[in-house]
Amino acid sequence: MTPDRARLVLVRHGQARAAVDAVVGGPRGCQGLTDLGRAQAGALAARWAATGELGRVDRVVSSALPRAVETADVLAPALGVGGVDRDPELNELEPGECDGLAWEEVELRYGTFDVGLEPFRALSPGGESWAAFGARATTALRELATGSAGRTAVVVCHGGIIEQSLVLGLRLPPRTAPGSLLVTPPNTSVTEWVVTAGERGEQRWRLVRFADSAHLDWEGNPRWPAPA
Repeated sequence: MTPDRARLVLVRHGQARAAVDAVVGGPRGCQGLTDLGRAQAGALAARWAATGELGRVDRVVSSALPRAVETADVLAPALGVGGVDRDPELNELEPGECDGLAWEEVELRYGTFDVGLEPFRALSPGGESWAAFGARATTALRELATGSAGRTAVVVCHGGIIEQSLVLGLRLPPRTAPGSLLVTPPNTSVTEWVVTAGERGEQRWRLVRFADSAHLDWEGNPRWPAPA
């Protein structure tokens, strides 16, 4: 990796307990991974250990939410990285006071809405709007690329963060809504970017791969055995 380039390998966390239980998985509601989620992370770790496809990895970064931290803790040893850096700026959208509630209860208390039509509306009081989340996520990704110049960083994060990497890297309109031009990648899938710094300090993002989940079958079950 040349000094003017950063390689960011974004990994969506494994299947989350909050998703299976249909509750809002913010800092309070996130209960980490399911058994399948841990197996998915193990399958990706086994794949990387067997193939060596990433070459040298200089650091592993995760969001501060348990489902991402647990996934990163499984992956780091397979990459020869001793520790995981946590960055709350890589967290999924902050839900506010509805954090930990069942989604059915959220609909009853706060109603439903289309973030494409109301990008400045939060899920509940104290939460982020889609617009605010997008600004926070793209700023965090730019800073991560700057701080990883000349290095490879594996970044364990969330579907929303990876969607915002597409907004940033493909120069999509800010506040582009999920389900329009944005596709949420599968659990433990790999999205890879190479970011080059221009002469004036601008960043040029090149997409190497998106939503690579070759270690899983089409139902999300592991194809690779977890490392012993």
